[in-house]
Amino acid sequence: MPETRETTEAPRLDTVAVAAQDPGREQPWADLGLKADEYEQIREILGRRPTSSELAMYSVMWSEHCSYKSSKVHLKQFGELSQETPAGKMLAGIGENAGVIDIGQGYAVTFKVESHNHPSYVEPYQGAATGVGGIVRDILAMGARPVAVMDPLRFGPLEADDTQRVLPGIVAGVGGYGNCLGLPNIGGEAVFDSTYLGNPLVNALCVGVLRHEDLHLAKASGTGNQVILYGARTGGDGIGGVSVLASETFDETGPAKRPSVQVGDPFMEKLLIECTLELFAAGVVAGIQDLGGAGLSCATSELASAGDGGMHVELDRVPLRDSTLAPEEILMSESQERMMAVVEPDDVAAFLAICAKWEVDATVVGEVTDSGRLQIDWHGERVVDVPPRSVAHDGPTYERPYARPEWQDALQADRAEALPRPAVEDLRGLLLRMVGSPNLCDKSWITDQYDRYVRGDTVLSQPSDSGMVRVDAESGLGVAVSTDCNGRFAKLDPYAGAQLALAESYRNVATGGAVPVAISDCLNFGSPEDPAVMWQFAEACRGLKDACATLGVPVTGGNVSLYNQTGETAILPTPVVAVLGVVEDVTRRTPTGFVADGEAVLLLGATREELSGSEWAHVVHDHLGGTPPMVDLEAERSLAALLHEGVGLLTSAHDLSDGGLAQALAESCLRRGIGTRVALEGVAQDPFVALFSESTARALVTVPEADVEQARALAERHGVPVTVLGSTGGTDLEVDGVLQIDLTLLRDAWTATLPSVLG
Repeated sequence: MPETRETTEAPRLDTVAVAAQDPGREQPWADLGLKADEYEQIREILGRRPTSSELAMYSVMWSEHCSYKSSKVHLKQFGELSQETPAGKMLAGIGENAGVIDIGQGYAVTFKVESHNHPSYVEPYQGAATGVGGIVRDILAMGARPVAVMDPLRFGPLEADDTQRVLPGIVAGVGGYGNCLGLPNIGGEAVFDSTYLGNPLVNALCVGVLRHEDLHLAKASGTGNQVILYGARTGGDGIGGVSVLASETFDETGPAKRPSVQVGDPFMEKLLIECTLELFAAGVVAGIQDLGGAGLSCATSELASAGDGGMHVELDRVPLRDSTLAPEEILMSESQERMMAVVEPDDVAAFLAICAKWEVDATVVGEVTDSGRLQIDWHGERVVDVPPRSVAHDGPTYERPYARPEWQDALQADRAEALPRPAVEDLRGLLLRMVGSPNLCDKSWITDQYDRYVRGDTVLSQPSDSGMVRVDAESGLGVAVSTDCNGRFAKLDPYAGAQLALAESYRNVATGGAVPVAISDCLNFGSPEDPAVMWQFAEACRGLKDACATLGVPVTGGNVSLYNQTGETAILPTPVVAVLGVVEDVTRRTPTGFVADGEAVLLLGATREELSGSEWAHVVHDHLGGTPPMVDLEAERSLAALLHEGVGLLTSAHDLSDGGLAQALAESCLRRGIGTRVALEGVAQDPFVALFSESTARALVTVPEADVEQARALAERHGVPVTVLGSTGGTDLEVDGVLQIDLTLLRDAWTATLPSVLG
């Protein structure tokens, strides 16, 4: 008998034809994060089972991170807001890579804030670095030059081992990537709370500047136009990436699925930025999309869906760093520093020549068609044939059940106003303790790792209330940006908490003299499968929409990050709000902190006994309960108008928020080493309440002594209460009859905390 030998055939490529022939093949849809009904929905759309490549595309594009399937029913209300802003109109908004706002003089500004939370827990440096890289490419894709970044961060308790694992890496990643790009980091936050232990939040914001005529949109139109992939080669890093990581809850030991986190190369991104801006200037780009979450799956389907609806791609033309990658992996890879452009045939040679000049790989991988289908081939075999809109825009929509949790009433009844308070003689020690607490202490350990002044257009940065950059050197036109959120307030009342986040950010922009014009948001919440979390989310969206309508500022876009919890412990609901303001002339701005001796110190706004959710309750009593400070949006609007009109009269301005008047006085003194002597009569009867209440719509300002009456008249004209507290000067922070602290001692308490723990 002839010898028989076992042979192992190579697995057959799963093509569209094969998928039609074996409809019963088992597929790993659950391992890719799809639900059973979602898988059946895909089969129904296609009229057959999906190929493995199609399954990969749908799985990442229908993930929570990419499709907003649990949140879009609530987000749609933001589209009801007016598209007009105090500066002009919104040129691009929700649904684009980033919002674009007209700021006058033919200039527009684009800005957006996004999350990279779960990848930054798994691999802190690369997770944070690629978060910065991704948001920068979103801004670039609008036709803008990126000019500044910001980083709202949240961590577990400062002393916790895991905080000391993730915090240094995250800060180094934000700084390392942004510094290499030559982008100033002009602001952000670093907040500590036990609920973020095991689930830090890394939100990244970027601001870009463009002329109106330079605006570009993500669409693939024009049959026969060529599709060009350019930038870094595609590798195995980030397969599934943030698409998978951000769409599930962490258990106590971390995420169950651990796709490799993307690896960033800021030097390639810098080349990509300059190359792309030259491509725009040459007029050879008809449509463009960055490759971020979901990689090629996202770029191809979104471009086709937003254009004429048809695209053909030769996937084997994609330049690879790893030749062993299967087509499914290429489609899911979230390798960084990549862009996809749609280019008219006559412009292809010029496009490729510009890329070659910048040493950026560029390859024609496909073309726009009139088929109405996204069709992808692999070595001549069709592996994807889908309606692009079904991948990019028409995914599942869930109306998750939500309900006010049973514990909410008890939480709000447990008011911090009933907690034991310190005696007057103990307020000095309390102030020293408070200024050194993790959330109120000096953050220089973090911000000194960032270049805040590169490019030469930074006007204000940390520790100012807001970041400010110059847009036009000749006129002085500029913009200010702030990000804020108090998660404790949002836990106590998510509707009011979201409004308070907006109000604080709005106020911070106004203190520098800017006119707030628009917002972007990053909504960080726990599992949407928990009705209590979904109630928090729904209430926060409703609160944000109502506040934007009252203040007249549109939502230009943003990001939703769900499943932020470890086991059963959800993070504090954290709707981070970024406010953009316009400054007519950055040389006429109001600085943060006292600037000279002998000036009058004034408190603008009314102080009430509002201690629930406060930093005092958190630090001293580890308490969270009651209702947050009252929201008064009309008072915020009046205060902002006063601060804008007061530019030139006011010599300094600092908002009152976390830590109340005590923290504002301390930070104002420490900014330039100028002391003050103030009295609390007219603020509140109880000195403790006067110093540590966190009532909103307030600011601490200074004016020359000779201008006090002019300042009073200005405040009266705007209907803002004003209290003259005292004057600047000396080397102490002194509150008459209450406390006196030498500024050297105060500075030591304020600056020692982070270095003592982090080294």
